[in-house]
Amino acid sequence: MSVTDRTIVLAGATSDSGLALARALSEAGARVVATGRSADRLEPLRAVGAEVEVADATSLDSMTDLAARLGAVDAVIPLVGGWRGGGGLAGQSDADFTALLPALEAVRATSRAFDTALRASDAGRFAIVSSTAVGRPLAGGANYAAVKAASEAWTRAVAQGFAKAARDAAEPLRAASVVFRAKALDPASLVPRVLALWDVDATDLNDQIITLD
Repeated sequence: MSVTDRTIVLAGATSDSGLALARALSEAGARVVATGRSADRLEPLRAVGAEVEVADATSLDSMTDLAARLGAVDAVIPLVGGWRGGGGLAGQSDADFTALLPALEAVRATSRAFDTALRASDAGRFAIVSSTAVGRPLAGGANYAAVKAASEAWTRAVAQGFAKAARDAAEPLRAASVVFRAKALDPASLVPRVLALWDVDATDLNDQIITLD
């Protein structure tokens, strides 16, 4: 299997990681579709070879509309993130929690909107970027760790859904859902791991939690 000629959606891709992934995947021969809410912020992604779509990765309606227009899709990677924390447990404000929720909302919206397309692909991939904070949550980052933990739980549920659909259809498992964990996300560590998603059979990859270097 290869990433070449695959259609890959980077949802909420206007971060440094989104730009690095768009460049690397385009150079590897993939069709990259990058989404964001600002046309201006999407221009750097267009410049490295991605198709760009002004769309809200946290909105099921927006992602469903995009999925219908794109048709066949081989991978979806939601990249909505951000950090709000500090101040111990007493400092975990409702405002900070609300500000962090879009990361979870993007995981939910994208996985639901593209579920059929990913299961139809001969090598569908769904991957999120989480944090090592899930394994060792601290009081000052409780909001952040809670949102990341919920995102991981949802992504593992996607993995179970892929496996169940394959069993029910008496077909081999072709789609995989994966969690990447990082202490501090470095695009240089994320990019090769994403490119390698097609180096491993879905049976061995599905429901894996992979810690980035």
